[in-house]
Amino acid sequence: MATPFFGKREDTLMPPSRLGSANNYLSPLSSASQPGGLKSSLSESNSLTATGGSKLTVGPNIKLKGVEITDCDTLVIDGLVEATMSARVMLLSEQGAYKGAAELELAEIRGEFTGELTVRQKLVIYATGRVSGTVRYGKLVVEDGAQLSGDVASSAQEHAPDKPAAVAKTPAAATAA
Repeated sequence: MATPFFGKREDTLMPPSRLGSANNYLSPLSSASQPGGLKSSLSESNSLTATGGSKLTVGPNIKLKGVEITDCDTLVIDGLVEATMSARVMLLSEQGAYKGAAELELAEIRGEFTGELTVRQKLVIYATGRVSGTVRYGKLVVEDGAQLSGDVASSAQEHAPDKPAAVAKTPAAATAA
């Protein structure tokens, strides 16, 4: 006697509107207009993910600990991740949390990030987002109500020479050296 669950597992796990389409799944996190007038920085990346980019989704109530994540185009976190990762895009939802080190191109934070975060292009922290630790970014957008603490600096500041180091040595200082 067959149970009614055979052959219907996909239908019970995910609504049919979300099956097979990364773009549909990302739309709640990256809709075109956000509260407070912010536009998603990742809307253009949705089409890249939908056309075959590698994607890892850590769902609600899932805990992924002690791993290294590499070669990932998009990481969507609704659960807890404790890892070291290098990816192109990270979408951290309100109920999601990340602890560890991450090197990314783009990031949208709505949940809690703790650790070392390097975002080469654009970091967006929404009102529900909490980021703490060492943070380096190309561009930064912080929505009213978001929390950002720790060692925070633009990656452009790290690569720019300090003014005293850029000053040429005087002839007396050059001979003394």
